[in-house]
Amino acid sequence: MALASSGCMSLAPPYEQPPMPVAPAYPGADGAAAPGKSAADTVWRDYFLDTRLQALIAQALDNNRDLRTAVLKVEEARALYGIRRADQFPAIDAGASATRSRTPEDLSLTGQARTAGQYQAGLNLTSWEIDFWGRVRNLKDAALESFLASDSARRAATTGLIAQVANDYLVLLELDERIALTRQAIAARDATLGLFRRRYAAGATSRLDVVQVETLLTQAQALGAELEQARARQVHALTLLAGGQVDLAAAGGGMDDDSLLGEVRAGLPSDLLVDRPDIIAAEQQLKAANANIGAARAAFFPRVALTGSLGSASAELGGLFGSGSGAWSFTPSISLPIFDAGRNRASLDLAQVRREMAVVNYERTIQTAFREVSDALAARQWLDRQVRYQEAALAAQAERLRLAQLRYDSGAAAYLEVLDAQRDLLSAQQELVQIRRARLTSRVSLYAALGGGARGIAAAPDPASTGSN
Repeated sequence: MALASSGCMSLAPPYEQPPMPVAPAYPGADGAAAPGKSAADTVWRDYFLDTRLQALIAQALDNNRDLRTAVLKVEEARALYGIRRADQFPAIDAGASATRSRTPEDLSLTGQARTAGQYQAGLNLTSWEIDFWGRVRNLKDAALESFLASDSARRAATTGLIAQVANDYLVLLELDERIALTRQAIAARDATLGLFRRRYAAGATSRLDVVQVETLLTQAQALGAELEQARARQVHALTLLAGGQVDLAAAGGGMDDDSLLGEVRAGLPSDLLVDRPDIIAAEQQLKAANANIGAARAAFFPRVALTGSLGSASAELGGLFGSGSGAWSFTPSISLPIFDAGRNRASLDLAQVRREMAVVNYERTIQTAFREVSDALAARQWLDRQVRYQEAALAAQAERLRLAQLRYDSGAAAYLEVLDAQRDLLSAQQELVQIRRARLTSRVSLYAALGGGARGIAAAPDPASTGSN
């Protein structure tokens, strides 16, 4: 019967993958023809080239608590699948019982008090459903897909964690570079203030010039304090992601694109269906909802169950396993729903609505992934231009400062013109660093949006491959 039930029909609707609700190509990008490996085939160690960043990512993958929770959710789904899978097979228990009873005289048929005993030992088959309509099998299939979805969600969480650590590290590098520029400005302005104080003491300049230089110095000092606070906050964020203490002293190497990140090609939107773990998880949830419809449909049909026992019984303990003490029982049962006040109908409607919700979630996940890739591609393109423009602006500000200093030295302009040029030069330097970091962040975002390294993240062993389906 167990063999026969494994081949029973299924009332689940045939699964059909919904069509992609996005364009066949990314706007303004020829991702398929671009050089380089796909992001999904590029493991994170080959994409993130900075050794300190690699150490941070490795530590986060080992210790991050959110990722640990995702791993435990996979184990939880595996256990739930094991419960559903076990429902397909009979549960056989070994049991033994002993009963001694005394019947008083006034209740005995013989008019005499009577003491009797009963001893039993054997195997019991608890109520086991013969799965003619695939109800149990569909519930098992739904549990399997839920397990696979939880594992895909774990892989998506891993990719997201890698990207988050990388982005936070880039922000730290940005702050380090901005702090270094600010310290240089503070040192230069402090030296200038000392010079102007000596000139004021000698009567060679006005008190106004001294106050203006002091103002410029305090502005730089305030910016430096603000950046130091932001750096401390960034260190705390990275410590939380890494799950423990990390060495984040200023590296001093700056943000060099080629030494920090590798290159990947965007490919086509259709690649996301097999590269993005979150899209794979959404499709597996859709398959689970599809299987639940089959289980809900099977509730309308008769349910056949078997209960039985095989063993030995005797009135005396010594004769429990003697000749002629064999005992057995076999109790098949069938139940057909006649009136349930619409419960089965409502259960089927619920399963169908949840399937439609799973379709919507699957399509929304694809659209979100498409947008994330498109945003990252656009950011990479336009941030390249912003960097070029800002570099030109920085060069112009440096030349402006040089000319203003010459004009002041020749007596053709007030020192306020030099101060304005110095202030604008520092702002231009800070803006260039911020834009360069944003360009690097866009490349990290592109790597993550394309399912970066997903194929290199080990998947949990499929529990269905270790036993019968």
